[in-house]
Formats: sequence, C-alpha cells, structure tokens
Amino acid sequence: MRKRRGVRNARGFTLIELMIVVGIIGILASIAIPLYSGITARSRLAKAQADARTLATAVTMYMAHMETLPGNLNDLTLVSVNGAGMSAGPFIASLPAPPSALWTPYTYIPNPPSSFTITATGDGYTVNVP
Repeated sequence: MRKRRGVRNARGFTLIELMIVVGIIGILASIAIPLYSGITARSRLAKAQADARTLATAVTMYMAHMETLPGNLNDLTLVSVNGAGMSAGPFIASLPAPPSALWTPYTYIPNPPSSFTITATGDGYTVNVP
C-alpha cells in the first residue's frame, strides 16, 4: 500500500509569516531611503565645493601668469601668452560640470584688479569661493 503524504509534512511559510517579513522590509526601507538621499545631497555639495576650489586655483594661476584676471572661465582652458611672450596653459583641462541637474553651472565674476567670485547653487546650498 502507498502512504499518502499528509498536510502536516508540507513545508513552506504561512501567509502571516510572509506578511510580517514584508512589513519588516518596508520599515527598514522607510528608514534607509531618507538616509541615502541625505548622503547623496552631501556628496553633491562636496563635489561643488571641490570644483569651485579647483576653479579658483586655476584662476589664481592664470592671474599669476597673465597679471590680470581671466575674462571668463573658458579662458582657463586655453593656452595664453603674457606680455613677456611666455606661453602657459591650459590652466584647467576642462570646466567641471555641476554635480547634478539640480545645481546651477559655475558662475565667475571678476572684480578687478585681483579679486573674483566663483558661485554654484543647488540642493538648498550656495557655494562661494573665495
């Protein structure tokens, strides 16, 4: 005679157990997602600060070579010849892109004879250098 396999020997999870697991996963996700979004916003801010400092360094190098401020940021990507006939540059390989679409492009405002401001805005922050 063949033995019938009973319901007691069936293996698996009950619906209640699965619902509890899904609930726990939902709670963990609701905790993790805001933390993750905060981290990404801080990383975009850090990139904007680093890019602005890099641009400020390039402007300073240009000013030391040319003895004047560049007219715009694109001048930093070109080879420049000063009054003594010495060429130098490019002072930066390419202009950095903003950290994300939420950020404005980097703006450059020269204040002759020797000061300038580089600014970017996004994620509720404004980065100004110097």
